[in-house]
Amino acid sequence: MTAPTETTSSRAYAIWLVGLLAYAVAIFHRASLGVAGLEAQERFSAGASAISLFLVLQLAVYAALQVPVGVALDRFGSRRVVIAGAVTMAAGQLVLALATDVPTAVIARVLVGAGDAMTFISVLRLVPLWFPGRTVPVITQLTGILGQVGQIVAAYPLVTLLHSAGWTPTFLGAAAVGVLVAVLVLVALRDAPPGTLTAPPAGMAVVRRNLVAAWREPGTRIGLATHLVTQFSGTVFALLWGYPFLTIGEGLSPGAAASLLSLLVLVGMGFGPLLGQLVGRWPLRRSNLVFGILGATATVWTVVLLWPGRAPLWLLVVLIVVLGTNGPGSMIGFDYARTENPVERSGSASGVVNVGGFVASLCTVLAIGFVLDAMTPGSSTDYSLDAFRAAFAVQYVFWVLGGIGVVVHRRQLRARMARDGVVLAPLVVAARARMRGGSAYSVPSAGD
Repeated sequence: MTAPTETTSSRAYAIWLVGLLAYAVAIFHRASLGVAGLEAQERFSAGASAISLFLVLQLAVYAALQVPVGVALDRFGSRRVVIAGAVTMAAGQLVLALATDVPTAVIARVLVGAGDAMTFISVLRLVPLWFPGRTVPVITQLTGILGQVGQIVAAYPLVTLLHSAGWTPTFLGAAAVGVLVAVLVLVALRDAPPGTLTAPPAGMAVVRRNLVAAWREPGTRIGLATHLVTQFSGTVFALLWGYPFLTIGEGLSPGAAASLLSLLVLVGMGFGPLLGQLVGRWPLRRSNLVFGILGATATVWTVVLLWPGRAPLWLLVVLIVVLGTNGPGSMIGFDYARTENPVERSGSASGVVNVGGFVASLCTVLAIGFVLDAMTPGSSTDYSLDAFRAAFAVQYVFWVLGGIGVVVHRRQLRARMARDGVVLAPLVVAARARMRGGSAYSVPSAGD
């Protein structure tokens, strides 16, 4: 497969914007239940653990389909997979609009999770095919961050429509948006620039070999651990438990809570391009950025959870700002997959990476729901601040597991680099060398 030229055409940006829109709508579908969580509990007469189950199954389907979708992506290309995802999500929202019981609502969210699983890595696969290598980290970050506009749409217009028009018209409208996106992708999206030489679809034997090779690659595994440890806290907060925590636990008004959730997205939009530039400039120091984001997230959460009484607004703003770095941080995992795997298995490698954060997210969502119900009598939704504190403490388990994974696979990656003659200087020495215009390592490499 040929690489794009060093110049970027206007058509490349047009293709990317179509893919970006499809991803933003997928985020909108994904987040729609989180901002309607309390209404869902009333509509389906369900407790917190049951509502958590909706999202857990949605995320479980998303995570379980990442590797199969990655394989399909390598065989069929982004356009077909994105269309299939848009149609599936529209079907899920249609079922949810008409649902009046928990089992039907569960089926609806499973469909949304399946369609969502087909979208993001399909859009990511377009980026290195349409853009030159030096711009790929930045465009990748922009894809992940600008796609979060869908979350803002869920936080404001969807909530407004839900309160004014009711459950069924709101989710019927969401289904219609999904159909429109599928039509747009069919008309406007293309897998690669004209004249690009692509390999014919691989047989299943080759697909299996590529998948095994992607997993054996330390760059894929550190990508998975990176995605896990940086993504889940912000995802859990944005998708389901952040809004109840802010309104019921911390006593904020619905408008203030929605504003903070929107701030989370805006922070990510601002931080993502900066992080992309840092990754492009310091490709061998990506793990340092990961540990910085992990440390900041765990530290601020610790302060919030230990604060006597309700946290002041300034501290909640700090928490939101730090959580806003989680999404961009998780994109570093895909950069590992891109640089350490050939393009013919990029879909499979990206699918493996994308499993990490969503497995951690679904486990955390479910655990928080169980803890809240265990500490709240009856089927009440009047959760105490202490219940929220205990529930959010489950995050420490995944921070530890993910951090260990990054350390272990970084050692493997650096050991391979050392065998190739690439030796990293200490970080302080490397920074001084870069400031003087020198090199921080002996041989250029795409490694850690």
